[in-house]
Amino acid sequence: MKYLLFIIFFSVFSIPIKMEKKIDKEILSIFELNTYTKEVIEIDTELAKTLPLSFNDDNFYKILSNENLVGYFYYGQAPTKIDVFDYVVIFDENLIIEKIKVLAYREDYGGEIGNKRWLKQFNNLTTNDSITYRREIKGISGATISARSMTIAINKLLQSLTIIQNNNQF
Repeated sequence: MKYLLFIIFFSVFSIPIKMEKKIDKEILSIFELNTYTKEVIEIDTELAKTLPLSFNDDNFYKILSNENLVGYFYYGQAPTKIDVFDYVVIFDENLIIEKIKVLAYREDYGGEIGNKRWLKQFNNLTTNDSITYRREIKGISGATISARSMTIAINKLLQSLTIIQNNNQF
């Protein structure tokens, strides 16, 4: 029983190793670093309960190079028709989106949201931005649910970061 709880705890509250490797690759290429360190940003538990998007002890990080802040990243999941997909949002040091990457998509349909051209629509968004599917963000034929889900997740992420900033949490 203890072993099962250990597996459940770490599968819910930590980034899977396979995903970490993909995230590392993206961070190293975006910031043109050889190495970096990451530092978890701990959000006050009571504040985290009020946020539009889920923040736990292992999904929002500072990216440091030689102890200097170069950016941030958020690892999350968003719903598809019957499952979820994993994604990472990488920000520069001013919380401007540098890149979004779909790390794992688990359904037969809708995987087009992983398309780099489509995801580029989110680049350069800031915590001051608010986006709407099919207005600022173009739709994708055959991936309506997933595209809408990604748009909602990013919008909630930007709203959450605004609240976190306003409460001096990082």
